[in-house]
Amino acid sequence: MRTLAITQNITIDGRVEMLGDWFDPADEAPDVLAEMHRQDETCDAVLLGRQTFEDFRGYWPEQTDDQTGVTDQLNAVAKYVVSSTMTDPGWQNSTVISGDVLDAVRRLKEQPGQDIVCTGSITLCHALLEAGLVDELRLFTYPVVQGEGRRLFTDDVPAAGADLIASMRFGNGVTYTGWALRR
Repeated sequence: MRTLAITQNITIDGRVEMLGDWFDPADEAPDVLAEMHRQDETCDAVLLGRQTFEDFRGYWPEQTDDQTGVTDQLNAVAKYVVSSTMTDPGWQNSTVISGDVLDAVRRLKEQPGQDIVCTGSITLCHALLEAGLVDELRLFTYPVVQGEGRRLFTDDVPAAGADLIASMRFGNGVTYTGWALRR
């Protein structure tokens, strides 16, 4: 069974909705990028909500001089966009998931392949966590207190334990923690 991992940029007060300027995808520190690329080596599919997909599609393919390598990774991997209204994703290697999203994700996890990573897509992340479909959390914590905005966890997420599987600190003050969720 494939691993479904949520990768999020998050503030120290648990906010994933980016209301300020604390995160710039085109200006990551080299050591943060190195960790992201290390994780990319085990990822062959990205799962995104419609809004995040449209944000990515409108930004990353347009980066002709992308020094981060994110454009190449996103163009290459299979992209699954959850939407009840989109019919043509308009980005190579993209498939629209409509209907019973949770069932579709269960089926994706059963297919052969590497990790499936969901990033951004706060509403989708909430649904995946509430359904118990997430295997790992990969959190890049920025040294910022935002004070408002949506959090990664809602009150509807069932209580669960987690095992720390990775942690590191980067030169810009960002920390990374990887958690395997227990069911």
